[in-house]
Amino acid sequence: MKIFPLSLLPANPKIDFMRMRWVTMIIGLVVFIAAIGAIATQGFNYALDFTGGTSVTLRFDQAPDVDGVREKLAEAGHDNAQVQTFGSGADLLVRLRAEEEQLTVDQNAQLVQDVIAAVSTPDNPATVISSESIGSQVSAELATKALNAVIFVLVGFLIYIGFRFEWKFAVVASVTTFFDVLVVAGFWAATGREFDLTVLAGLLAVMGFSINDTIVVFDRVRENFRSMRADPLTVFNASINQTLSRTIITSVVFLLSVSALYFYGGGSLEGLALTQMIGAVIGTLSSILLACPLLTVGFLTVTKQDLLPKARDEAELARRP
Repeated sequence: MKIFPLSLLPANPKIDFMRMRWVTMIIGLVVFIAAIGAIATQGFNYALDFTGGTSVTLRFDQAPDVDGVREKLAEAGHDNAQVQTFGSGADLLVRLRAEEEQLTVDQNAQLVQDVIAAVSTPDNPATVISSESIGSQVSAELATKALNAVIFVLVGFLIYIGFRFEWKFAVVASVTTFFDVLVVAGFWAATGREFDLTVLAGLLAVMGFSINDTIVVFDRVRENFRSMRADPLTVFNASINQTLSRTIITSVVFLLSVSALYFYGGGSLEGLALTQMIGAVIGTLSSILLACPLLTVGFLTVTKQDLLPKARDEAELARRP
């Protein structure tokens, strides 16, 4: 792997990944359990997209004290208010979770006026840029659709890879993809960051990125099993090393792209970008350190017989140089 005159990776590295496979799988299991623990004990800090409520964008004459605004809203009876900077330093986004069904137009207007009265000061008044209200019924439907989307993608991956490769590959690819998504989700639970629809979109993108990396490695594994006269561990090592440069280049380019989105995309895209940044790192590591090692464990162990060419493949293989 070369960038201009710099060589970051040798053309054919010979790293013995399979020698440390038990260590990497144990570390992966620990991280997996930690992510589940964070989700189970702390849960997600759901945004209004999933809980319902009212969102108000305010503009002050001067940059306000965010902690002071939170205290004023709490004193006014809005203990569940979420306050964050938005756009310039003088703009704030205030989110109030719904306590009941969606407010009427008049109730929502009164709530907005209550917020303005609570946070404004004579020397730094606030004005409303925009406001919106989301009902709890709509939020529940969004949550259900989000869960269905994740399940649909995972099942689709399982079916596609089962036809494209072999069922053991399909199971491992789905497991590693689920691992990547759960670890990223565990990060959001552990840090208490707001979980909204942009974060969900980022998780779906992580699933696509992860499965793409894994399929590249698996495709090389299948080719090497058919062309190399070697034991499975040697084949796995060769396959990972041969695709290592490509995997890292793809991940670095993707990471640079979403980093630009994170730093310059504004607060509304921060969750999406950060999810993809973390997912790119986790997905790359899992495709290198977990995918092939899992193919050496128990009923998932792959043998040369599993990957012998099917009748439909023989003609295509015969045409290859």
